[in-house]
Amino acid sequence: MSFTYDDVGATREQGHCPPGFRLMHVRTRLGEGEPVFQRAVEAVLTWEMHREMGVGIEASAERAAPGVDVTVTLAGMIKAPCRVVWTLDEPRRAGWAYGTLPGHPESGEEAFVVDRTGDGTVWLTVSAFSRPAKWYAKAGGPAARAFQHAYARRCGTVLRRLSGGDEEG
Repeated sequence: MSFTYDDVGATREQGHCPPGFRLMHVRTRLGEGEPVFQRAVEAVLTWEMHREMGVGIEASAERAAPGVDVTVTLAGMIKAPCRVVWTLDEPRRAGWAYGTLPGHPESGEEAFVVDRTGDGTVWLTVSAFSRPAKWYAKAGGPAARAFQHAYARRCGTVLRRLSGGDEEG
């Protein structure tokens, strides 16, 4: 299957948004220190964060890697097929992005990156560019966009708990 958009891999460039797509960028403070960073990275790379959010995850591999197919199931009904387009594994940054495949309600790409800043603070950044692809995503309009932002914020909340980070952020 081919991707449903042309700029595959574009989420590597922070803030890039192809014409006709909506940009989303949500950053959540997880906590501080190397142990929080390592636990957060592992939870992101192994789909644990997504599973803990209550979404269904079917992946062709145990860890995110380029070319891994992933189907996210929402509410047991909406299937969202994707493929990992890039991964990042550096001493202070790790994560991945997936792009949409035919059948996904949206068209575009979403990235999940954990980084540890110079002062030791650990962050999750969820960034995406997307546009509706299915009739119900188009009909959802602002509500669909609000859902995407709420999902990104929930990723941060869940990952903060999984990584043993701050109670508040």
